[in-house]
Formats: sequence, C-alpha cells, structure tokens
Amino acid sequence: MSTLSSFRYSDSLVIVGMSTSAAILCEAIAWLIVYRTSSYKSLRSSIDKAAKKLETMKSPSSQIPKKSSKTKKIDRVETSLKESSRDLSLAKFKSGAVVAVVLFVVFGFLNSLFEGKVVAKLPFAPVGFVQKMSHRGLPVFASTSISIFNNFGQQQSV
Repeated sequence: MSTLSSFRYSDSLVIVGMSTSAAILCEAIAWLIVYRTSSYKSLRSSIDKAAKKLETMKSPSSQIPKKSSKTKKIDRVETSLKESSRDLSLAKFKSGAVVAVVLFVVFGFLNSLFEGKVVAKLPFAPVGFVQKMSHRGLPVFASTSISIFNNFGQQQSV
C-alpha cells in the first residue's frame, strides 16, 4: 500500500504535477522565445525611455518656448511609444501561440488519462449550471463529483 498508485490521492497528485510541469514549461518557452532575445530587451528599453521622456515633457516644469513645438514633440514621442508597444505585443503573441499549443496537448493527454473518472469531490452540491460543467464526462451522476473537464477550467487562475 506504500506505492503511489495505491495512494488515495494519486490521481490528484498526477493532475497537480502535470499542471505544474506544464506551467513551468510554458514559462520556459516564453523566456526562450521572447524575454531573452535582444529585440525584446531593446523594445523594452525604448518603451521605458519614451515613457520617461513623455513624462518629463508633460510635466509643468518643462520649459519649451513655443506651445506648438512642444505638442509636436509630445505627439512624436507618443507615436514612438505606441509603435514600440505594438511591436512588443506582437513579439509576445508568438510565445502565446506556442503556449496555447502546449496547454492543448497537455489537456488532451490528461483528458485521455482521466476520462470518466472522478478527480475531486466537493464538500457541497454546486448550483445548476456549475453542476453540469463539473459532471461533464462522468458516467454516474453524483452531486459532489468533479470531472477532469471542470478541473482544467480553473487551472489558469491558479
């Protein structure tokens, strides 16, 4: 009875372990694809510089002789800031797409492992629509049982 397969909470530990591993893998992929690159670092520094410059220009203590030249300079800095932010978002989007694929594969794997199994028990009976979600894929109706489908619905918020 000391092996993990006979352990009472082994299924739950497998799910938590796989979810944690998937989260670590996704963060590693994001770091490899986005955060360690020189383009990300240069975009980040240009955004920081533009934000500081814009803040300095908009402060009442900054003295620029002509009002129209000040607004033109502010518009140029704002435009630069918007472009850099857009480029940074595009770089992060690539990582997000790869992470989505990884999570889809992990979800499919765990779904095939635990299809039709109760993976958790609630100490209460949930309300109607939540109960339908929590029992999805279970062959026997028990008001406090949760299937793997419901468990993954809350994974991203943890």
